[in-house]
Amino acid sequence: MRMMMMLRPPPPPFFLLLFPFFWVCLVHVAQAQTQPTTDPNEARALDSILQQWGIGNISGWPCSGDPTTTDDSDFLTFSGTNLIKCVCTYNNNTLCHITHLKIYAKDVGGVIPDELWTLTFLTHLNLGENYLTGPLSPSIGNLTRMQYFTVGFNALSRELPKELGKMTDMREIDIGINNFSGPLPSELGNWTKLERLYIDSSGVGGEIPSTLAKLQNMDTLWASNTELTGSIPDFIGNWSKLTTLRFQGNSFDGPIPSSFSNLTALTELRISGLSDGSSTLAFMKNMKSLNVLELRYNNISDSIQSNIGEFQSLKHLDLSFNNLGGEIPDSLFNLSSLANLFLGNNKLNGILPAQKSTSLLNIDVSYNNLNGSLPSWINQQNLQLNAVANNLTIDNSNSSLSSALSFGLNCLQRNFPCNRGDGIYYNFSIKTGGPQVTSSNGIVFERDDETLGPASYFVTDTRRWAVSNVGSFADNSNPQYKISSSSQFTNTVDSELFQTARISASSLRYYGLGLENGDYNVTLQFAETVISDTTSWESVGRRIFDIYIQGNLVQKDFDIKKEAGGVSKRVVQRLFTARVSENYLEIHLFWAGKGTCCIPVQGTYGPSISAISAIPNFIPSVSNIPPTPTSPKKNRTGLITGIVVGVGLLSLLSIIAILWIVRRRNRPRDDDEVLLGIDAKPYTFSYSELKTATKDFSPANKLGEGGFGAVYKGKLSDERAIAVKQLSVASQQGKSQFVAEIVAISAVQHRNLVKLYGCCIEGSERLLVYEYLENKSLDQVLFGETSLNFNWSTRYDICLGVARGLAYLHEESRLRIIHRDVKASNILLDYELNPKISDFGLAKLYDDKKTHISTRVAGTIGYLAPEYAMRGHLTEKTDVFAFGVVALEIVSGRPNSDSSLDEEQMYLLEWAWNLHENNHQVELVDSRLPEFNEEEVKRMIGVALLCTQTLPSLRPPMSRVVAMLYGDMEVSTVTTKPGYLTDWKYDDTTTTSSFMSSDKATKGAETQHSAETDTEPIIYGNL
Repeated sequence: MRMMMMLRPPPPPFFLLLFPFFWVCLVHVAQAQTQPTTDPNEARALDSILQQWGIGNISGWPCSGDPTTTDDSDFLTFSGTNLIKCVCTYNNNTLCHITHLKIYAKDVGGVIPDELWTLTFLTHLNLGENYLTGPLSPSIGNLTRMQYFTVGFNALSRELPKELGKMTDMREIDIGINNFSGPLPSELGNWTKLERLYIDSSGVGGEIPSTLAKLQNMDTLWASNTELTGSIPDFIGNWSKLTTLRFQGNSFDGPIPSSFSNLTALTELRISGLSDGSSTLAFMKNMKSLNVLELRYNNISDSIQSNIGEFQSLKHLDLSFNNLGGEIPDSLFNLSSLANLFLGNNKLNGILPAQKSTSLLNIDVSYNNLNGSLPSWINQQNLQLNAVANNLTIDNSNSSLSSALSFGLNCLQRNFPCNRGDGIYYNFSIKTGGPQVTSSNGIVFERDDETLGPASYFVTDTRRWAVSNVGSFADNSNPQYKISSSSQFTNTVDSELFQTARISASSLRYYGLGLENGDYNVTLQFAETVISDTTSWESVGRRIFDIYIQGNLVQKDFDIKKEAGGVSKRVVQRLFTARVSENYLEIHLFWAGKGTCCIPVQGTYGPSISAISAIPNFIPSVSNIPPTPTSPKKNRTGLITGIVVGVGLLSLLSIIAILWIVRRRNRPRDDDEVLLGIDAKPYTFSYSELKTATKDFSPANKLGEGGFGAVYKGKLSDERAIAVKQLSVASQQGKSQFVAEIVAISAVQHRNLVKLYGCCIEGSERLLVYEYLENKSLDQVLFGETSLNFNWSTRYDICLGVARGLAYLHEESRLRIIHRDVKASNILLDYELNPKISDFGLAKLYDDKKTHISTRVAGTIGYLAPEYAMRGHLTEKTDVFAFGVVALEIVSGRPNSDSSLDEEQMYLLEWAWNLHENNHQVELVDSRLPEFNEEEVKRMIGVALLCTQTLPSLRPPMSRVVAMLYGDMEVSTVTTKPGYLTDWKYDDTTTTSSFMSSDKATKGAETQHSAETDTEPIIYGNL
């Protein structure tokens, strides 16, 4: 059988012909069943990236090779959808490479994983609106196929790597709103295909590299709010395809290059903040395609071009804050598309054009020299015209015109003519952007909730204050000029005061009108409510503006959130002094182009303010009451009745006055006796006035009590908050202390010394009236519970302030004064945490030629210098010693002695010296501080140890202490230990006898303006 089978004939030939066909079919079926796969190295890299960023499912991953409907534009849009796209045409359609990746608005944090730079087939990468930190790696140069690259709205830092220049196929790149530093690499000139570049608010600086002249395909450049310097390059004028250019808030020098006349394709041009060099408008003569032209604040000296009527595409024109002169061309007001026109703060003269286009609805011509009457077109509905500070004739008798205007424009013309002369007011308080609010200290902040717009103003019915707003928010179709928040705010007890704010896109001015001339204290209150403080892209925004008062720049590049220590919804207050000489006060908040543009939404920039108040720094002589309108018809009967009643009252008052004078002559003149010999007599308050201010010295208003009496909080009729120190009637020492404080504080004035408003002497009553400082005393902030932002920088500034105040007392004032009781509870803190030395106590005249005074010891143990405590020898070095102890308390956040601690840490001086000897000074730093400057810590400790040397001759004078703290002078090497290390064991107790005595004065609660110590500051001679 096997032999027969072997000899069987072969199959027919046609089966052999079919065999190759079956084989080909099998191969094709196998290929059809094999799906393309992603390059395994790329797959591992991307999986690692997604895991590190905590991202799960993502559209398009893993790549399948199926046809996708995802368009390239989806990777460039501002939407929060994560996307991945692959191209699977490699290796005969069996291999996929990742070409597109979008992780947008997911608040991804941390540094960019290195694996990202291995995805070398990427052409589109969008990582915008996250919270990425750290640098861009030089490995970014591996992505040579990249065309669209976005890392805007993050917190990336350090210099841009030059390897970016290897991405030569780049078409669009966005690195805006980051924390980069350093220059733009010259290698970016290799991006010859680049069309759009966004570097606004990126942090880059220096001059624009000349190699960028090769970017001839540029269509859009946003480069505002950077540190770019030098001149704007001429070669930009050769970018003939350019349609959009933004150069706002940089550090460029002028002028605007004449080569810009070649940019005829431009539809949007925004330039602001050019310094030096005067520009003209000649360069714009051929830019007829412009829709938006903004050239504010550029030192442009010119007149408006006569051919301006040819710019029929213009919708928005801002030439404000320049030096433009001449008249306004009629053709400008008749451009068919123009809606917003800002010409304020120039030198334009003449009259307003008689005709205007109906499309022109927002017109700012404020702060020019325009004259004449207002044209009839001001009656147009929805029109806003800001014509503040001109020389216009406001005809209030013309009812058709006056009804079209907001009330009070006549009071806001040049020199603010209403209520000139003596004035009628001496204060004002405004709840900017919101309804009336009464603060916890009783100040009534008047409402400012009027609807303002891009070119508007408002004057109160009483003509006490006014507001003017100018500016239109870019890229915001629904601009609002007030913001609100229902949140609770920190660093204040008046959250309601900050739940609304007034904002502006350019220029916001508030005016106090009809004020009595003199010096005023102006308080501005802020809180950032829109830009968050979370670890999110919404926290990287920066709101920056300038503050002017009476035309003087008092705060440049003011950043509310930065001033609040990076915390949102934390109140920031600023106090300024201003001289009113022409019965008006102007507060101007100005956006100079700095800060971010659009976080968290478009148009988030420019000034924001929550409250304003101004109070006199003098004794007012005007009524502060609005004038009552006079009725044109008089009632004769009422007049007669008024005269009769008036004569009767006058007679009665005359009799009372005569009796009072006789009585005064028959009693001792206590005030003359007490104030006898004082050169500069203080203002004298009446007892009834202070009784009213303190609500009859209510216990609820008591701030503290000590050996010489109590201290009360009060409020005067002019809204000033005060601290009233009432000396005890039973204390004969109190009378001498009273005189001493008047002499000492009246003789000196310094920002770091508490201010004396005046005193009261009636019968046996002796009262001192001080400024009220709301943040109480340093010891309460250091050693107690507080919500104040008491970071290291604040502590260092407080230490510097105390040093400056003591240096002034010892070396700079007319009378040289030894305080004798410098300690944390006698250092008060104002609303900005500026320190002010208080409680001057008793004073004695001292011949400064003497080496020391021998006197009864007074002060607080723990702060007393050895030679003073043991022998009563007093010099200015006594205060230096006490300052050194206070400086150590500021560093450590603990009192100078604490029996609850281990023995080695119980006494602060001893512990500090031991740490210094072992070079472990930083261990002294308060553990509650999350961060600190180690160099400053060592400097302050070194200065403190010098100040607390046992021998007075080894202690530096306070002027040298200030220099060392500023870093202007090296801190001398400390070789000997301070006094009071092992020789004395003490408690922080107040004493008024010799150091060895057990007699102690009553120690009060160490609160603000408390009178717990019986101290004797010494005045030691005239300089």
